[in-house]
Amino acid sequence: MEELTEIQSFYKGKTLFITGGSGFMGKVLVEKLLFSCSDLDKIYLLLRPKRGRTPELRVDDMFKSPMFNRVRKLKPQVFKKVVPLLGDVTLENLGLTQEQLELLENEVHVFFHGAATLRLEAKLKDAIEMNTVGTKRVLDLAKRMKKLQAFVHLSTAFCHVDQAELGERVYDSPDDPQDVMRLIQWMDESALDLVTPKLLDPHPNTYTYSKRLAETLVANEYPNLPCAIARPSIVTPSWVEPLPGWVDSLNGPVGLIVAAGKGVIRSMHCNANYHAEVIPVDMAINALIAIAHRIGTNTLDRSKNMPVFNITQSGVKPITWGEILEKGKKVAHEYPFEGAIWFPDGDIRTSKFVHNLIVFFFHILPAYFIDFLMLIFRQKRFMVRIQKRISDGLEVLQYFTTREWVFHNTNLLILWGEMNPRDKKIFPIDFLVIDEVEYMKKVILGARQYCMKEDLSTLPKARTHQKILYVLHVTTVYLFYFGILYFIYKQSEVARFCLDSVTEKMKSLPIIGGLANKAHL
Repeated sequence: MEELTEIQSFYKGKTLFITGGSGFMGKVLVEKLLFSCSDLDKIYLLLRPKRGRTPELRVDDMFKSPMFNRVRKLKPQVFKKVVPLLGDVTLENLGLTQEQLELLENEVHVFFHGAATLRLEAKLKDAIEMNTVGTKRVLDLAKRMKKLQAFVHLSTAFCHVDQAELGERVYDSPDDPQDVMRLIQWMDESALDLVTPKLLDPHPNTYTYSKRLAETLVANEYPNLPCAIARPSIVTPSWVEPLPGWVDSLNGPVGLIVAAGKGVIRSMHCNANYHAEVIPVDMAINALIAIAHRIGTNTLDRSKNMPVFNITQSGVKPITWGEILEKGKKVAHEYPFEGAIWFPDGDIRTSKFVHNLIVFFFHILPAYFIDFLMLIFRQKRFMVRIQKRISDGLEVLQYFTTREWVFHNTNLLILWGEMNPRDKKIFPIDFLVIDEVEYMKKVILGARQYCMKEDLSTLPKARTHQKILYVLHVTTVYLFYFGILYFIYKQSEVARFCLDSVTEKMKSLPIIGGLANKAHL
């Protein structure tokens, strides 16, 4: 057996507490810790019951998913180190019993706080209760933990949208978090809806606003609490671990990729020249694990400002939205999804007016037409409902695709640079190794297998289906342009006839007729 690396040695014998462990990033974090830091003592997971299933059953279901294949195969004994706790960050004391609270207070060394509502369109009360008040509750618990060495708060690189350049530091919040938390307690929902736009400004949604307030709460506890803020950008499917292209949710870019691949999305309002700030989930998780190690080993100067890490690839290997679309289209045509309703040939539009026209003619009208056919054939209608959800999602996301930010990531790059070679191999955060086309392939195949449950054996059939759709697409496009040209031609004939008629009528007038005859002579 190889000697443990520095990071692995730090986690040896440690007890961890994770909130948000059932989410996309949370599950990858648990898997990576179990596989690469197997000598840890235990991991406490805060979980709510869901659809009548207890936390224990939810953990069992999680361990059966493909992402835990390598742990099941090589280190099955580590599963017993995961201890689910029934609780919720929206409840007092996280909904934990006194006995559970005492366990955490006496045992936990490392605390990863990732629980949050990611719904950008969430009501203000829901977002504040989960993201801001929930952070206050976990901080109250963290302050009572006798052995705590590292508290890592998972934020977002987009929680300071008013900063054109986001440094790795804490920014003042526009409102006092305590005031806002009190506000949602006594104000009724209708009144909250009225004041929400004023409170949010300049934030586009309640998610970024509530996460910004949460950062202030964390910063207020430093340096008395060994804490740090981690701000990942848009988190995308994995590059390598736990499986290439792993993703289990249609939230964010993956949902758009699937919808575009099935021919449902034909247009997106976006500036093709702006940079896409995305990061594979496995690299983001490696960064979180390394950040906790850095804080826990006391290698940071507590007399300085609280450590903040922007987990972004900004400036390291930049890529624009236009480049993503160009490369992604080629891959999507080679690895199509099943059941596409039209040839995937959508595009991005800088003009919102043009985008809205395309949406009306190629999103909304076809959706109503398909539902009309479903009604005739007495089938369940679904397309208008799906299109409405897609339109709402596009409306929310276009704020981020029509603006440009610069994210400074010096602290992250220093963290990566100071890791020893073996830790760099086990916990890579190297953006330069990513080949964009190969990554697009992994993302599309990952979404196809893990989200849409489409077996790779169906690719030949999907390719045949796509060729048929391509012929229909080209035929329709040419017929459309032919129709326009024919309409213009017919209109020009009518125009010439009208002009000739008017000319003849004018010639019948004495003065004009005489002038015309003289000109003729």
